[in-house]
Amino acid sequence: MPPQGFPQHGKRFEPKNMLFRYLGNTGLKVSVLGLGGWLTYGSDAGVKGVEQTAECLQKAWDHGINFFDTAEVYAEGNSEIIMGKALKQCDFERDDFVIATKLHFGDDVVYAHRADFWCTPMEETVRAFNTIIEKGQAHYWGTSEWSAFEIEHAQHVATRLGLQGPVVEQPQYNMFVRDRFENEYAPLYKLYNYGTTVWSPLYQGILTGKYNDGIPEDSRYATISKNDATKFESEVTKAQIAKVRDLTKIAEKLGGSMASLALAWVIKNPHISVAILGATKASQIEDNVKCLELYPKMTDEIMQEIEDILENKPKVPGTIPPTRMAMTMNEALK
Repeated sequence: MPPQGFPQHGKRFEPKNMLFRYLGNTGLKVSVLGLGGWLTYGSDAGVKGVEQTAECLQKAWDHGINFFDTAEVYAEGNSEIIMGKALKQCDFERDDFVIATKLHFGDDVVYAHRADFWCTPMEETVRAFNTIIEKGQAHYWGTSEWSAFEIEHAQHVATRLGLQGPVVEQPQYNMFVRDRFENEYAPLYKLYNYGTTVWSPLYQGILTGKYNDGIPEDSRYATISKNDATKFESEVTKAQIAKVRDLTKIAEKLGGSMASLALAWVIKNPHISVAILGATKASQIEDNVKCLELYPKMTDEIMQEIEDILENKPKVPGTIPPTRMAMTMNEALK
């Protein structure tokens, strides 16, 4: 991981205690926390106004966040529009921050928003994104919720064509959704130093602890349809909330909030390039960046305490056990 700080291109940049990591195998430095527009900017349930969006973006920047994420399908295109207008009002220059957007089935990083394995040949996808890069509309391209096979397929095609392959994946990752990130993608980190910009690190708010005692009136789940709200009546969700209550005790022991613990746990993973936050109020960003204070306290002992509560650590495929390998070799020598 590179040292704290960030190259200055424009106005004075004060990263405070923000951590920066390279975006995968590229030379692009990004803040380990990012701010995203999914469900937050441009939608009826989020922030529709440019002024309030700009306030959130500026607050994020003031705390060292230089990575902003959106997509053409967010709020039916309004997220890109609102965030674009808001960024023009902020007190920092274009060369100092990174914009990432996604195309479904010109910025710094552009993602293929889901794979189109059955309808579009991978060669067409690879050529299309390289055309965007060649035109100077993006520096890199990546994937979002692709399988490891699809990513490897894209890498193979790009190598065969002498083109640039994807450098980053945007999957969901949090304490309750772990298998794909920790298990399926494991070979990609080793082979390509593949970058990641994960979404929903707080599991749509459940990992903040605010639902420990029911659904607060000012929460997002209090405003959605009753059919969606039945999520909290399921046995799976009830079990998850019970675990969050136990995890909250660890957070309090460390002097932080449940949200800070959940975020610190995510960025503790060395394969995380950026954990994308969602915030409709500047105060929420203030609360979320406090995870950087808990981050140094995430010792092996604390991580094991968390594992003992979660009980969901993926089993990553490994090499053949030594005893079995010896038996196989002995059999071959007979």
